[in-house]
Amino acid sequence: MAKVILHIDLNAFFVRCEELEDPSLIGKPVIIGHSGRGGVVSTCSYKAREFGVRSGMPTFQALKLCPNAIIIPGHYSLYSKKSHEFINFVKKHSTLIEQASIDECYVDMTKTLSNIKNPLEYIKNMQDTLFKETGLMCSIGVAPTKFLAKMGSDYKKPMGITIIHRKDIARILYPLPIESFFGIGKKTAPKLRKMGINTIGDLAKLINEDDPEIKKEFGRFYYGIKDWINGYGSDEVETEPWDPKSIGNSTTFKFDTNNFEEIKEYVRELSKEVSERAKEANKVGYSVQLVLKDDNFKVINRSKKLNKPTNDFIEIFDIATQLLEANLGDKMIRLAGVTLQNLIDPSEVVIQMSIFDNYDEIKEECATKLLIAELNRKMKKPVFKTAAETLRDKKYETR
Repeated sequence: MAKVILHIDLNAFFVRCEELEDPSLIGKPVIIGHSGRGGVVSTCSYKAREFGVRSGMPTFQALKLCPNAIIIPGHYSLYSKKSHEFINFVKKHSTLIEQASIDECYVDMTKTLSNIKNPLEYIKNMQDTLFKETGLMCSIGVAPTKFLAKMGSDYKKPMGITIIHRKDIARILYPLPIESFFGIGKKTAPKLRKMGINTIGDLAKLINEDDPEIKKEFGRFYYGIKDWINGYGSDEVETEPWDPKSIGNSTTFKFDTNNFEEIKEYVRELSKEVSERAKEANKVGYSVQLVLKDDNFKVINRSKKLNKPTNDFIEIFDIATQLLEANLGDKMIRLAGVTLQNLIDPSEVVIQMSIFDNYDEIKEECATKLLIAELNRKMKKPVFKTAAETLRDKKYETR
């Protein structure tokens, strides 16, 4: 029996968050990004798209197309907060959730919908209720595989719902331009067009004929793409283990960038999310890992061990920033991730004291931290913190 996989994609997410903060922006051409020589459009409102503005476009070029556009540098703590609201809403409908980025997720709804008489009505109600409760708009793809669900969510925007059965692939997907095929990037699409492949249907025909030139072009990815284009491929929604040895978050950027300050803002929010999740799970970790993926999909993986385990946001962020400074260079980055590794329960921590340590102070500090950890565990969220942590969090707080 085929599964029911949803891909839920928030529409113009960053812009929508800004509109919720400032309703005067609604209906106006808004660009999230930075102005100046190296500025790039992260995302933009649908009004800006009417002028030809697109994600990844240099800001100066976007302003030529749309001189009246409103440029906002981005408020990543706001986006992170709204992303949490989004995921928490989805959790009401299924526990099988794979967050693909800050504004999209895959959801296995097979069990949830098994006894629902009108599944489409149920999904439409999800979409409407998300908008009513959070103000966020989304498009939803419904399909037996993750690839088809992703293609479905891209098919109608904003606020679209597209169901793709295997029998619908030729009707829905084949007429689409080759650039819309999920997984085919900016570099591959022009090569395919030079080969006379202008639509997904053109690609499907050659792949199903086992064309040797296409096999050579895609290499080891060929058979995976062949599965996708025929309605097969992965239907496994990858959820996290119950008691993980690490806690991490990653996000794929709306555009490739080597701007240190922009990437640092993502790292800040990822560090905060990791810290909060570690505190909720009552875990501390002995090392912090930073993962970067460049525009050629090469993964840069660096970590640093700690003298004593932590789940403190500032400590995690400081170390992740050090790793970013040491490893960014001039590489164009498309994904960043922060992970707290080698997790243990705080009660298992063995303190190595030097002859200069004040035993009474350390004993009192540890007792306080253990008490706070226990209270937060019972509350199932990081409600309590020390005064020092509160002051430091305020220092690093962004809008």
